Amino acid sequence: MAKSQQTFNKSEREKKRLKKKKDKLAKKEERKANKESGGFESMMAYVDENGHISDTPPDPAKKKKVALDSIVIGVPKKEDVEIDPVRTGRVEFFNTTKGFGFIKETDTHEKFFVHVNGLIDTIAEGDKVSFELERGMKGMNAVRVKKI
Repeated sequence: MAKSQQTFNKSEREKKRLKKKKDKLAKKEERKANKESGGFESMMAYVDENGHISDTPPDPAKKKKVALDSIVIGVPKKEDVEIDPVRTGRVEFFNTTKGFGFIKETDTHEKFFVHVNGLIDTIAEGDKVSFELERGMKGMNAVRVKKI
């Protein structure tokens, strides 16, 4: 005699499939029954004057007028402050054979690269100098360097 092809797992899967189908049909019928009471209007949400979400529309009397010119989008522009381009500092390091060095500014204690092409006077380590800054490939470079 042949063994039955219906196993326990197969029958359990079939029961689950039928239960899922039945639940789906029940949900569909429930949605149809509640269609008239709900709808789009029941899903609407409003933001009141305090920024809280509510289900009632805001009162038009409390509406505030905003001038379009008062709305600023982006970063506000900086005021043009004229800064003296000439800075002072001390030569921290300078290699005359390679033609470059570093100047430490006296105010901010930042170090700036200086190349021999940016020199007006010859400089050595420890000299006080005045210079201007210019954007280089890897940062700010000291140019038009003069001994003080």
